[in-house]
Amino acid sequence: MKPLGRRTRAALRRIQRSIERYYGLEGAPDVTLFASAGTDGEREVLLVRDGEHSVEMALRVPDGAPHVGANDVWLQLLEGVSHFVYLAERVRTGLPSTQLELELQAEIDKFVLLALDAEERPDARLLHFRIFEQATFLDPPGSEAGERYRLANRLAARFAGRLTGRADVEVRALLRRFYRAGQAEKIALARAA
Repeated sequence: MKPLGRRTRAALRRIQRSIERYYGLEGAPDVTLFASAGTDGEREVLLVRDGEHSVEMALRVPDGAPHVGANDVWLQLLEGVSHFVYLAERVRTGLPSTQLELELQAEIDKFVLLALDAEERPDARLLHFRIFEQATFLDPPGSEAGERYRLANRLAARFAGRLTGRADVEVRALLRRFYRAGQAEKIALARAA
């Protein structure tokens, strides 16, 4: 296990605080205590072992000097932290979670942190296009993982599109409801868009 650089640890903590603050969550354990640097070229991955009375997690992410924005390294860090925080919250509240929920929430978290919670708000429609419509997938169509990622992307694109042009208070309330929802309700909320 290779330790993370100082800048990557700081980025992970900043992302975690932003997610927890935006959704009004109780603080999860510090993600950096569970994170290490992946090997060269390795994508972010959250490893989970569900024990009889506990859940163990380890997060591997790319290391380096991450720049905030819609670039591959930053988005991998954001996705990894999103998975970690979401699963920690579900364990804390005693609620189940699925891989689709993790992916769907991570897609929404990308849009939230880059478009809605950013200090300098970019053009939300352009960011929506870049995150959702220009997405590329590593897993091929027809594979289980490939179909899960594509479905999560389509649902998140639909839901995120529903957020633009609304009042901040209304958006935050809808996003907090979405965050706490289970898979069936998340899908229904996205499809209602």
